[in-house]
Amino acid sequence: MAENMWGRVRERLEQSVGANNYRNWIAPLEFADLENGVARFIVPTNFMGNWVQRNFGDTILKQLMSDGAQVSRLEFVVPKAQASGRVAPPPANGNGRPAAPASAAPTVGNGGELPGAPLDKRFTFDNFVVGKPNELAHAAARRVAEGGPVTFNPLFLYGGVGLGKTHLMHAIAHEMTTRKPELRVLYLSAEQFMYRFVQALRDKQMMDFKHMFRSVDVLMVDDVQFIAGKDSTQEEFFHTFNALVDQNKQIIISADRAPGDIKDLEERIKSRLQCGLVVDLHPTDYELRLGVLQSKVAQNASAFPDMKIAPGVLEFLAHRITTNVRVLEGALMRLFAFGSLVGKEITLESAQDCLADVLKQSDRKVTVEEIQRKVAEHYGIRLSDMIGPKRLRSIARPRQVAMKLSKDLTTRSYPDIGKRFGGRDHSTVMHGVKKIEELIGSDHQLAEDFDLLKRALEH
Repeated sequence: MAENMWGRVRERLEQSVGANNYRNWIAPLEFADLENGVARFIVPTNFMGNWVQRNFGDTILKQLMSDGAQVSRLEFVVPKAQASGRVAPPPANGNGRPAAPASAAPTVGNGGELPGAPLDKRFTFDNFVVGKPNELAHAAARRVAEGGPVTFNPLFLYGGVGLGKTHLMHAIAHEMTTRKPELRVLYLSAEQFMYRFVQALRDKQMMDFKHMFRSVDVLMVDDVQFIAGKDSTQEEFFHTFNALVDQNKQIIISADRAPGDIKDLEERIKSRLQCGLVVDLHPTDYELRLGVLQSKVAQNASAFPDMKIAPGVLEFLAHRITTNVRVLEGALMRLFAFGSLVGKEITLESAQDCLADVLKQSDRKVTVEEIQRKVAEHYGIRLSDMIGPKRLRSIARPRQVAMKLSKDLTTRSYPDIGKRFGGRDHSTVMHGVKKIEELIGSDHQLAEDFDLLKRALEH
């Protein structure tokens, strides 16, 4: 009788929670018994039981009560053989057939059932403006998002703040779950990975943690540099990485620098991260910034239908605000708000008045990253070598030039500059600056190079 009741409740639950949630979380439940107001269910893992209790407990309880059951609470039990680590047979569902295994897991994108970070609906491929600085990263992200045989594993995206790493990560997740809704895609930051690892250790639920992370089809970890120096988290990340690669599952990682340049990251992890495709998102150029602004104007046309922007305003912003795309978008949104509230056309003059503080910050506020890029281009070396560990003179000397320029043209301290040159000590930066000061007086070619670079950066 109770089993028939659970069968009816299951049908209603499928309608209320959706097919995807039902398949992943309700179907694997095996109704055990109903005694003294407690409805007991057998679940494959503690993780699944806790997740169902937190997210669907009230709904299940309500449906049971509406079917006439005298129930006040739910209880989820893991079979002893399963809890001890031995493989237990899958529980039967209400129709007598084996239920979907716990590894038929959660996806992110269609309801966010996996406990990962939420995806931003704005961050899609359609909204990503492609230019020369990011075209390779965009093409690689597109290829991975299309699915098919796993080719780039892992795909490693790196670059500075506001260059589009997170946008591409979200776009990949959106595209994958749209193309294949059954895919188990987990996106989260490295900080969240560490938090869940520590929580699992504290609650003695490491088996649940391992099951969750190793049963996905696609694992996406943002800002992986966060786990550098955290030994236990790195250990678990390494084993999770290996387990997924062995299963031919796709891994996508992002960071603020190349794997080899992340200080305190274990060598074995660096090696693993470098075995796939490593792609650098370069700082934006004028054309890309202008494209971003034009795209944002088009996207906000419906929200601000009466908005009028005078010719030359977008070009002015693209030329003056060069820090990163987030600052650029923030400035544009401020102009939208100003134009909407005042009800006037946004002219070049009003834009300058409205954005006086932003423009002042951007006014020849040269960044260390800009200096590094300019010096690397001048000397014909890779940007990654500029901040990397190599000590060849052909690399070390340009690096010292960049350090001296950073000290002269920015307000950064020696320790701050050292951090931006691969985590170097402040004494290394001081030595580099002093060395260039000495050489400028004796090496005519270096003095000429330095003067040329300084003038280019100041104008």
